[in-house]
Amino acid sequence: MDAAPAPRWQRLWREAVRDPLELLAMLGLDAQAAGISGQAAAQFALRVPRGFVARMRRGDRHDPLLRQVLPLDEEMRSVPGFGLDAVGDGAARKATGVIQKYRGRALLVATGSCAVHCRYCFRRHFPYAEETAARDGWREAVAAIAADPDIDEVLLSGGDPLSLATPKLAELTDALRAIPHIRRLRIHSRLPVVLPERIDAELLQWLRSLPWPLAFVIHANHANEFDASVDAAMAALRGTGATLLNQAVLLRGVNDDVDALAALSERSFAGGVLPYYLHQLDRVAGVAHFEVSDARARELHRELAAQLSGYLVPKLVREVAGDSGKRPL
Repeated sequence: MDAAPAPRWQRLWREAVRDPLELLAMLGLDAQAAGISGQAAAQFALRVPRGFVARMRRGDRHDPLLRQVLPLDEEMRSVPGFGLDAVGDGAARKATGVIQKYRGRALLVATGSCAVHCRYCFRRHFPYAEETAARDGWREAVAAIAADPDIDEVLLSGGDPLSLATPKLAELTDALRAIPHIRRLRIHSRLPVVLPERIDAELLQWLRSLPWPLAFVIHANHANEFDASVDAAMAALRGTGATLLNQAVLLRGVNDDVDALAALSERSFAGGVLPYYLHQLDRVAGVAHFEVSDARARELHRELAAQLSGYLVPKLVREVAGDSGKRPL
């Protein structure tokens, strides 16, 4: 008997752009290859779905979506204060693929895979080969959570947890159902934005079956990341009863002006997603060219608060290793 065809989202995943020169050619930027780093791409490969590329502006080397994915020579500079583990993941390891930094919450690094490789990724140096919670059928991760009655919220992160096939995700939540002290589930995923086709009927059925209240945190940094396909994915997620939140990163050359930030908040809310966090950059090696100073970040946040209704203003925060929660700025 022939095997069932792969879901459409997996086929689109496989067709993602992986060659920086092909990406530039698609945008009419063939002659602007200067500054593209083969070394950076070899260290942290380019990957971007073609649907996300379609939202980039042709002929604009400074397009804010392009800047988030294009490997540049700047990534190879060694900058003091930027290291391999910017947020203390290693020190907070509880079990294989399980990180616990804050009281009551356990984060599962479900997988190292993601449909897009964001150049500012704070886990770009994370040892995924040894540290993914899905190894061995989730057994070690589930046992660690079951053994700690103070954990009442489980976070699925990565990589991107929606990189996993839905039956693999269901395998985890079926095991978690037996743990009485879990009260909430949170999923952090960029796929509804960069590959909205991932929000398919099988995934939605799984989400509707979950016994806990669900917070779904998407990651969009610019209003141009939203289009009709993303809006449809958000509507489908809301239809499962999930609360949708957006967590953005403040990035130089992407969203470091008040008009861009206001447009992001307004566009995400129009798509049914409440602005949640605006993160200062995690200082991981290779991302210093994206950094915005704290003084400028605070100024932007004040300007944003003066321009928008309060519920549209995300919290400006930084993650500091060893803190008991996100640090407000």
